[in-house]
Amino acid sequence: MFHIALHEPKIAPNTGNIIRLVANNGCHLHLIEPLGFDLEEKKLRRAGLDYRDLARVTRHADYAVFLQAVAGRRIFALTTKGKRSYADVSYQPGDVLLFGSETAGLPADIRESLGPDHCLRVPMMADARSLNLSNTVALVSYEAWRQQGFEGAL
Repeated sequence: MFHIALHEPKIAPNTGNIIRLVANNGCHLHLIEPLGFDLEEKKLRRAGLDYRDLARVTRHADYAVFLQAVAGRRIFALTTKGKRSYADVSYQPGDVLLFGSETAGLPADIRESLGPDHCLRVPMMADARSLNLSNTVALVSYEAWRQQGFEGAL
């Protein structure tokens, strides 16, 4: 299946929603520290409901440790700075979908290290700044899964 990585997420309810999402779509969630909240925070638990035990979640001390864990996999960064649409990619099982924090997005050095073909964007109206993180994760991860025929779904 696919890997979803959150680089330094700041808002607990977003991460809780994403935990619930990965429990339902089979993705593996990677949380890259530092986090802007405690994983035991009430808002995170409320958003994730009782799905935490059904989700595969791995914490990484920093981006370098995360890169070691996903070595050999294709990484696609979702960023408002991307030029290529997320819908123009042929996703492969094992691909990593990397998302930045809600307040700052992905750092420039990470985007640059991946290159423009691996920096994707979700189309939006010209005056819009960004979508909610959990909405974007859902949109892109379900497109990747759709391309695999929703393998494993009921």
